[in-house]
Amino acid sequence: MKKSAGIEKATFAAGCFWGIQQVFDETPGVVETTVGYTGGNVKNPSYEQVSSEKTGHTESIEVEFDPKKISYEKMLEVFWKHHNPTTLNGQGPDIGTQYRSAIFYHNDRQKKLAEKSKKEMQKKFEKPIVTEIVKAGQFYPAEDYHQKYYKAHRVSCPVNF
Repeated sequence: MKKSAGIEKATFAAGCFWGIQQVFDETPGVVETTVGYTGGNVKNPSYEQVSSEKTGHTESIEVEFDPKKISYEKMLEVFWKHHNPTTLNGQGPDIGTQYRSAIFYHNDRQKKLAEKSKKEMQKKFEKPIVTEIVKAGQFYPAEDYHQKYYKAHRVSCPVNF
């Protein structure tokens, strides 16, 4: 499918990437999602390497969206709503640095909006939000069997709110 002009990218890490992919796939205005790895220091890491916690990568999702149909601010709302941003390096039973919470911004506008939304979200939590806000780097798509995993296996990742 050819993507139309004006499509933007957002990249998030919210624990296990299987569940958050389903959430964004079901979000109106989202054109495409890809789960993968970002935030680390090894080129083309494998799932096994990322799981070892030695690469610095986190399981993440790259979301292509149509800003005429959904704003980046709304994308941030979806992100915040579907994981616990106060747990360091984990969500539910998934523990490790590869499950940390992060927003990887692609431009200054996204950075400002992410920082603003984090500040607003903090008002809703007693514990400090540990979500990192960092510049998007190289994104490596995960192996094919991880893409749309929830469709083939009818699973989702738990959230520990």
